[in-house]
Amino acid sequence: MKDNFRQNTFFISHHTREAVNEGLADYTPIFLSEVPNLFRRKQVSVDVALVQVSPFDEHGYCSLGVSLDITRAAVENADLIIAQVNSFMPRVHGDSFIHISEFDYLVPHDEQILEYRPPQPDPDVVEKIGRYVAQVVEDGDTIQVGYGSVPNSILSCLEDKKHLGVHTELLSDGLVELMKKGVIDNTKKEKNRSKLVASFCMGSKKTYDYINDNPAISFREIDYTNNPLVIAEHDHMTAINSGLEIDLSGQASAESLGSTFYSGIGGQANFMRGSVLARYGKNILTLQSTTRNDEASRIVPALKEGAGVTLTRGDLYYVVTEYGIAYLHGKNIRERAMSLITIAHPRFRPWLIEEAKKRNLIYKDQAFFPGEQGEYPEHLETYRTTKQNFSLFLRPVKISDEPLIKDFYYNLSDTSIYQRFLSIRRYLPHSELQKQFLVIDYTREMAILALKKNREQEIVTGLAQYCIGENTLSAEISVIVRDDFQGKGIGTELLSYLVIVAKNQGLHTFTADIFPDNLAVLRLIDKLGLEYDRKWQEGLIHIVIYLK
Repeated sequence: MKDNFRQNTFFISHHTREAVNEGLADYTPIFLSEVPNLFRRKQVSVDVALVQVSPFDEHGYCSLGVSLDITRAAVENADLIIAQVNSFMPRVHGDSFIHISEFDYLVPHDEQILEYRPPQPDPDVVEKIGRYVAQVVEDGDTIQVGYGSVPNSILSCLEDKKHLGVHTELLSDGLVELMKKGVIDNTKKEKNRSKLVASFCMGSKKTYDYINDNPAISFREIDYTNNPLVIAEHDHMTAINSGLEIDLSGQASAESLGSTFYSGIGGQANFMRGSVLARYGKNILTLQSTTRNDEASRIVPALKEGAGVTLTRGDLYYVVTEYGIAYLHGKNIRERAMSLITIAHPRFRPWLIEEAKKRNLIYKDQAFFPGEQGEYPEHLETYRTTKQNFSLFLRPVKISDEPLIKDFYYNLSDTSIYQRFLSIRRYLPHSELQKQFLVIDYTREMAILALKKNREQEIVTGLAQYCIGENTLSAEISVIVRDDFQGKGIGTELLSYLVIVAKNQGLHTFTADIFPDNLAVLRLIDKLGLEYDRKWQEGLIHIVIYLK
């Protein structure tokens, strides 16, 4: 029919991708929320609206069913309206009802509603991404989950959450499953309380059956659901979307691969921006660290030429891959680059480090350990509560932790610095900071941070380290707690955990040299019931702790 009309799409899918990129069809880049107004202002004229509706009720009303979004605006502004009346179309509550008198022609024809079956990503990768997303999502949050296989698949990782609400454009199978399990009850929402609000549904027949005549679900037009001002009225709003590529400065594309059009602007940017306007709001960009078959990194030095910047450097809060979480908001370019490199696929980290150096994004002398030596031991992350009821997050140090360690060091008193480093020095340059604390060979060294989490902010309250000697199974240790957090049991938790880590690595002993007046260390060892020897050695006490 190319001689009769030319296709123009507002969002590209696999059905239209080839035609658009070959110049055989057109694509209009626009926020979906603005499309209804294009129809109303006749900027895009609708001659004929061909829509699918549910059967009419006794009052003469039908429902637009799974696709309200821009469809209602098309119906209201079309010169001719033809409706296929399909008994398989669910009757959905909200703004989807239209009276029979609005239609010019009715075509009764029953057929199953098209089901959406996204390609299934690697389940191990999805589970890891989902576990990290679950750390960010809190009980009582109102969530939006975007289009794509990864966002839909990670929803199963939220099953332990309570009282989630939903304000979204797309209602997917994953959201419906959480609703059936009672995880989503919408009881904490500021707007449309007790209602799941969406604009269209793409899923399985089970999902279509569930939303049929369900009063807990309300479909609204896309210019309402995707309005950033409406989104921002939900406290604790959390937007979860996916990307195709992100560069080391924090620019992300979700719509194109270089100059190749892949999808569209859609509603992602509206939700990612509206969510952070909300009180206690946040956004999460999820992406697998590599393209299919690990051919290329999705975290890149710079976006490809011609790529559409869906989210700017100022938009993103959290970026999540299967290798961790990078928090970008308020971070400078160097901090962003280092954070993103730590969650890139290990195979591409050396390349990203070198490319970042060439672009002057990070320190020219930034060091790292490639391969197994520098592979972050995620399995050592753990949460602890001290006997003083102080909550801690214990994890190994990362090469991106330089700002945290520097802040920790400059908050230590002269006494603490002297007892730990056997000297008083109030400055710690980058070259020594990375050498002593950050760039470590995890197969020979360990540095455990005790972190206090305050929403997005992390504060280092303590640090425990060991370094294994040459040709021995003995390691030199140190434990230091920030002065304003002392007396809360942090040192006890750090040392006890360091002992566990060392035993699992097969170490036999710890050694340390302390000043005679540093009685706190001796009390800590006694408190943990560790067996040890001590002796005078050049004005210091040399301690040997036995790991049995």
